[in-house]
Amino acid sequence: MENSGELVFHEEVEIGEFEFDQETKIYTYPCPCGDRFEITKEQLEAGDDVAVCPSCSLMVRVIYDLAKFRESNYANDVVSVGAI
Repeated sequence: MENSGELVFHEEVEIGEFEFDQETKIYTYPCPCGDRFEITKEQLEAGDDVAVCPSCSLMVRVIYDLAKFRESNYANDVVSVGAI
């Protein structure tokens, strides 16, 4: 969903507010419906910025710097789900 300019978002969320699961390589963020918005590391690396909730129709726009994300492999910089 690279052309996110035409979509209506529930909100815009900084990538740092998402949780990253090292095992599944998926970033998640709480949705008001009780589920979680999801976007994969691969989608972010491809320039996609739309995280969707699998349980409802809401979407959030992920705010991040694509070049910086690709350079730093941002997944290593965020707290992983289940980390001790």
